[in-house]
Amino acid sequence: MVDGDLRNDNLARRLAEEDIQRAVIAAHTNALQGPEDMRRRAFNAALRVDGIRHPNISEAIARRRVALDVRQLCYFVAVAEELSFAGAADRLNVAQSAVSLQIKGLEEAFGARLLNRCKRAAVSLTKAGRLFLSEAQAAIRQLERAEQVGRLAARGELGQIEIGYVTSVAMNRILPSLLREYRRSHPAVQLRLTAMETPRQLEALAEGRLDAALIRPRPSYAAGVAARVIHREALCVALAADHPFASSHTLQAADLGNEAFIVPYVATFGSHLERLAATGRFAIKIVHDVGDFVTALSMAAAGYGVAMAPESMGGLGFPEIVFRTLADFAEKVELAVAFRTSEPSASVRAFIDAAIALGSSL
Repeated sequence: MVDGDLRNDNLARRLAEEDIQRAVIAAHTNALQGPEDMRRRAFNAALRVDGIRHPNISEAIARRRVALDVRQLCYFVAVAEELSFAGAADRLNVAQSAVSLQIKGLEEAFGARLLNRCKRAAVSLTKAGRLFLSEAQAAIRQLERAEQVGRLAARGELGQIEIGYVTSVAMNRILPSLLREYRRSHPAVQLRLTAMETPRQLEALAEGRLDAALIRPRPSYAAGVAARVIHREALCVALAADHPFASSHTLQAADLGNEAFIVPYVATFGSHLERLAATGRFAIKIVHDVGDFVTALSMAAAGYGVAMAPESMGGLGFPEIVFRTLADFAEKVELAVAFRTSEPSASVRAFIDAAIALGSSL
């Protein structure tokens, strides 16, 4: 019975050892082939399984919180890839003793060997070393990327900025030209564009929801917000294609004395109409107040009245509407870029500078 019990005990131990080996191999395989989070779980699992066979190692690792630095990771990776302390030292351009010291420090910190050292054979990785190598390589790649991202962000060459714009700006060459120029100099910066009217843009800018705004300028702005005019264009009268004046290429302000006006809600636009009325010596008859130029033009196309609009709005391509200039009324409408005066972001400042520079060149 004693011999039978011993045989059974040895068999049970051997089967348990095989189970442990399979578990270690599976954990190692997952760690080397899987994504980073899987590798970390497998690394921890392998150490727990190894701890069944070597409790002192498991306990030592559990008691320690290892503080790693980049140099230790680089030294270990160099040795692991070269499989030679001398080769790693040459690659790193340091003394071999310095490499040995760093690896020894790592092993002492972990409480486990990472490398097998033999006088007459090449250095080889232990199971723990193979697992740690994949993690160390991933960590170095991430650190290199973090450094690159930091440098690009500091120069304003990476990130995301929020830009607002009035709908009419999409009709002239300013917006596409500005976007093209900015993309050429800052290809890694993502732009998020949102169309909204000027009052909403200025509110969002002051609250930090927008980084820059392409607006119709105002006489004054909230504290901490400023604007620079970057574009001026002619103000025209928009008429339905079947309007009696549609066949005339040029009109006089006085010709509009009997017309009903459709007026978009655009601050400062009222002053343009006042000057138009003064030039033509008539009283403006406003029949519709609307939210924007597109709505005003749609109603003008349907014959509800006439609308004054920037010349570039002709780019909408409404076949039912024509734009005519007024010979005695040379008013221009302006477009400005608005921004926070204490803007800390280099990428946002670059966008503002690009807008101002583009305006100066036109």
